[in-house]
Amino acid sequence: MDMQLDPAGDDLPLMANTSHILVKHYVLDLDVDFESQVIEGTIVLFLEDGDRFKKQNRSVEEACQSESNKGCKLGMPEPCHVPVTNARTFSSEVEYNDCAICSKGEKDTSDKDGNHDNQEHAAGISSSKRCCDTGNHGSEEFLLVLDCCDLSVLKVEEVDVAAVPGMEKFTRSPELTVVSEELRNQIVRELVTLPANRWREQLDYYARCSQAAGCGELLFDTDTWSLQIRKTGAQTATDFPHAIRIWYKTKPEGRSVTWTSDQSGRPCVYTVGSPVNNRALFPCQEPPVAMSTWQATVRAAASFVVLMSGENSAKPTQLWEGCSSWYYYVTMPMPASTFTIAVGCWTEVKMEPCSSGDSATETPFSPSEADFRRVGVCSHMEYPCRFQNASATTQQIIPHRVFAPVCLTGACQETLLQLIPPCLSAAHSVLGTHPFSRLDVLIVPANFPSLGMASPHIMFLSQSILTGGSHLCGTRLCHEIAHAWFGLALGARDWTEEWLSEGFASHLEDVFWAAAQQLAPREAREQQELRACLRWRRLQDEMQSSPAEMQVLRPNKDKTGHTSDSGASVIKHGLNPEKIFMQVHYLKGYFLLRFLAEKLGDETYFSFLRKFVHAFHGQLILSQDFLQMLLENIPEEKRLELSVENIYQDWLESSGIPKPLQRERRAGAECGLARQVRAEVTKWIRVNRRPRKRKRREREAVFEKLLPDQLVLLLEHLLEQKTLSHQTLRSLQRTYQLQDQDAEVRHRWCELIVKHKFTKAYESVERFLQEDQERSQRDSFIQLLLAWGTGPGHQRRDYVAAKAVSPQPRSSLGASLSQRLVPARHAQKADSRKRGLPPWIWSGAALGFRVLLHR
Repeated sequence: MDMQLDPAGDDLPLMANTSHILVKHYVLDLDVDFESQVIEGTIVLFLEDGDRFKKQNRSVEEACQSESNKGCKLGMPEPCHVPVTNARTFSSEVEYNDCAICSKGEKDTSDKDGNHDNQEHAAGISSSKRCCDTGNHGSEEFLLVLDCCDLSVLKVEEVDVAAVPGMEKFTRSPELTVVSEELRNQIVRELVTLPANRWREQLDYYARCSQAAGCGELLFDTDTWSLQIRKTGAQTATDFPHAIRIWYKTKPEGRSVTWTSDQSGRPCVYTVGSPVNNRALFPCQEPPVAMSTWQATVRAAASFVVLMSGENSAKPTQLWEGCSSWYYYVTMPMPASTFTIAVGCWTEVKMEPCSSGDSATETPFSPSEADFRRVGVCSHMEYPCRFQNASATTQQIIPHRVFAPVCLTGACQETLLQLIPPCLSAAHSVLGTHPFSRLDVLIVPANFPSLGMASPHIMFLSQSILTGGSHLCGTRLCHEIAHAWFGLALGARDWTEEWLSEGFASHLEDVFWAAAQQLAPREAREQQELRACLRWRRLQDEMQSSPAEMQVLRPNKDKTGHTSDSGASVIKHGLNPEKIFMQVHYLKGYFLLRFLAEKLGDETYFSFLRKFVHAFHGQLILSQDFLQMLLENIPEEKRLELSVENIYQDWLESSGIPKPLQRERRAGAECGLARQVRAEVTKWIRVNRRPRKRKRREREAVFEKLLPDQLVLLLEHLLEQKTLSHQTLRSLQRTYQLQDQDAEVRHRWCELIVKHKFTKAYESVERFLQEDQERSQRDSFIQLLLAWGTGPGHQRRDYVAAKAVSPQPRSSLGASLSQRLVPARHAQKADSRKRGLPPWIWSGAALGFRVLLHR
């Protein structure tokens, strides 16, 4: 291929040759086996050659340039039920070690998993020895390259779509009466380009074609990062089969999914948001430009629930005793990286019957022909778009379900279920039409490495958000809801521009949460200023403890969005284990958007944002798309010398803290809520300086009630103090009931406990390790805790370790806290708070707590 990758580097390769051929639709047919920890089955790819795609792409780009162009006049998708067969589309008697397909007379070079490996792939990036032309030029055979790793590919074959009854309607040329490659490809071309109002018919034909017989096995090879497929004699993408079936199975150690147990001790598996995305779940085209639709049938034991990115609220179909099948589909083209699945013994959590009728309920929505009228202009490729439906545009609360392990259903009822309707309604009030028709929310296992993850139609949330009141739950829920617009409906065309997703979600979570609480404008502003204060502190820490090259929001600069001639590219630092813990894109992106909103005024800024969402939903964007439209749509007098070039230079293409932000923080006055915290800190310092035996007449300090974010700020200030007596710590715990606060507050409390060797509160550390830490980091923390220190805490630490260590930890992060690099400021400043403590306490565990909880 025309891309070189350093095998010792940390860049993530995107190998698919999307410039030559595109996957338009995936049909997955899978079995989940918990005993072997393997997902196996088939995936059928419906392809379109690059020339047709480029023509469509050019027309979309032209449509984006003028809002007066005609929009798509589309119907809304309703639940679609494609018949599920009881039998697999392939024989279960196939022997895996016999499935490798070689040319006649060639030696079978497959490994024990059935993979064809080129032993000469020194860097893991290479095309097959037998065929090296991935484009549609030259005399050698065309090569389809898919992103793939940690998979056992067993067999690849062409699908005989012409044998499916009824497909003759897709043959426009009467002279093509003999079944040929050209006829089959013509059928697929017609199928993938059906108009959006025939989406139901299209899904049905996709399902029927996916079950058709094969009409010829295809040659394939695999290497570290890709699956390469060719057909003898097919020299161009146009000649290559446009419908192929791949038989494969995942590996237990595959990085796209995690096999684990839920909080009730029952087995489960789910996509964990891995740096390698979904390429270890199914062969796919990973580059964002490869936007596709999908449908999937998944079989599992009847006791399991299958949740997935899908427009329909799937229900199980019993195939035979003890086995059920689940079917999902998506009609909005999305990158394959957004596909999500979770299989476990989840329980649907429902609201308890309420006598009062004042609780919020979802807005009923049942599409009808009267709804199918154009509301505005869309510039994306054609699909059944909610922005084109009058009923959908007014739907404040979309249908939603909540799933969790049975032991957490009560906590979900008390907090999460109550918050979803107001948060959805608040998001609609700010941005308008919900891009997706429904939402499933799943409380994932305790080893989930962050507080939340959003995907089309489904959201994962950590159990950590369920304790300590509604604040952490509400803010995280708002953050993930914001991703429905920024990150999913509008995606970054270049994955290095993560700020277009995370920066927007971080900024909008505060706005959504204030609206959900129905705060008065002044109160909302105060809370938002307090959160800005906390983020400013984190950003300063981040800038001092991370490599300069990883602090840049637009690292590719003028080459942002560029790919090789084949469409392959690399994501800079995509495999760097430190990147998972970094918040630069969240924080600098947040402060940039806050800066712009303050310059323009909230009314002007959010009015523009709604316009931007309507113009670009369903498309991929770059930073310049947002910035150029922003500056073009605001009055001259409000631009205030802003320019795309200045914003690039100050915010996106420089490391460190942006100069405009430094000036703002120096000049800005501390908000009222932060000043209140300062006053409380002064009281606690005064209390800490008192002798243990006080005079009886001395007045007790009276402390104010603080908001959760204020408590976080208070504890961070107290962590800067040289020493705090155990008596002071006891008073702190008693005054604010710290052991019962949310995870944000408790992790700072744990830092204070460990720093000052407050052994009587080690139970709080134990609880935090068990409930709020990713498992591999928890084990590292405890092992190091056991190895450290002497004194009265020894027995307690042994007890903590015995209760908290997991016997078989599984990690999706690939690195534990004990392996983290010591942040620069901790390495350089041996300050008093580290005396008597090993460096890992602050450089590893304490910093790791903060980063994990703010991802």
